[in-house]
Amino acid sequence: MNKPLLFSLFLVCLLQWSCTDQCTETRKYKRFSPVTVSLAEIRQGVRTETSRDLINPGKIYTKGNCLFINEMKEGLHIVDNTNPSAPKMVSFIKIPGNGDMAVRGNILYADSYSDLVAFDISNPLDVKEISREKEVFPSGMFDGVSWFLNTTTGAINDQKVDIVTETRKVSCENANNSWWGGGIWFDRAAFNSAAPSTGNSANSGQGQAGSMARFALYDRYLYTVGQNDMLLFDISTPSKPARSTKISIGWGIETIFPYRDKLFIGSTTGMFIYDNSNPEKPERLSTFQHAMSCDPVVVTDNRAYVTLRSGTTCNRGLNQLDVIDITDLRNPRLLKSYPMQNPHGLGVDYPNLYLCEGTHGLKSLNVANDFDVKQMQHLTGMDAYDVIPLANKTLMMVGKDGLYQFDISNPSSLRQLSKIPVKRLDI
Repeated sequence: MNKPLLFSLFLVCLLQWSCTDQCTETRKYKRFSPVTVSLAEIRQGVRTETSRDLINPGKIYTKGNCLFINEMKEGLHIVDNTNPSAPKMVSFIKIPGNGDMAVRGNILYADSYSDLVAFDISNPLDVKEISREKEVFPSGMFDGVSWFLNTTTGAINDQKVDIVTETRKVSCENANNSWWGGGIWFDRAAFNSAAPSTGNSANSGQGQAGSMARFALYDRYLYTVGQNDMLLFDISTPSKPARSTKISIGWGIETIFPYRDKLFIGSTTGMFIYDNSNPEKPERLSTFQHAMSCDPVVVTDNRAYVTLRSGTTCNRGLNQLDVIDITDLRNPRLLKSYPMQNPHGLGVDYPNLYLCEGTHGLKSLNVANDFDVKQMQHLTGMDAYDVIPLANKTLMMVGKDGLYQFDISNPSSLRQLSKIPVKRLDI
């Protein structure tokens, strides 16, 4: 081998070694740490506090001029929403392990890990716990992280999730392909992907939830869905909910949407339709099956709208909107599917549908024609998780970056009225 060629090969090797030595990458990942909390400590932790900033908002619920925003695992923000252009944070109800809520009259029902708690909210500055059904929820999930009730020790086994940012030296060749997560490599693409009145007079005086809700009120019952079952609570005496019927549904249960005298339940594998004409004993009418994906559902008249979303906790399924004919409730039929980016919650104000696309923002759709759904507007630069369209043509939208409110008088040109921002963003 001649000397010029040998020198050239040496130079190439030197440059490759130098690149590997000098390249760095900032990596962000979730670190999970086991946490055990006693039930006694959890039950002592409930109290009313002064208002605080949004940090990690979850689900939303509205009743009259009052807005409730879940702070995941921490409790509920109470907001005076008399003027949607200038909402006012009023107080914070500290409820360890809270994820869902429902309100009828002056009674708020909320979960606190394994317990169902009833609160008197007649004075939002001094909310009172008035009753508690203990150890009725054996397990649950927050943002893809499961917790479990350990009846032997009287404690909750949970996990703390921290967002960790590290800068590390890496191979230049592999610098852009993956993230390091405490011994686990995460695929970047997978990580990133990671309602109107029911029309029933028996439900007057109650509020309105978004499509991601696991709590629903109907007649004299509160319905709650877990990962496998639907649990009914008799609220004939509103201040003292009493555990009633337990109905096995399947697995991967995620959401519940009451409409007239029917219940529509979303799961990772499909939509379940229940006849609720006998509120004490809902009867399954049918199941609409689809590919394995996250699955909230909303309904109006004889149409159901279901979003399917891919991501780590949804087994990397589809990203689409399904339009389903439910004229025959025992035989729901798919009319058409529309590709989406990463759909989450949705809300219908027919003929308009508002669809959350996660980090891709919010879409306004016209669904008057089942076979030609038209996009009217796509708002980006925001994170959209769930929405509630109201009769006064106001839309509430919650996401990881805060609570937005829009004037939807013109569905083709939504006008932002206000935003309650989060104090910081972890992701």
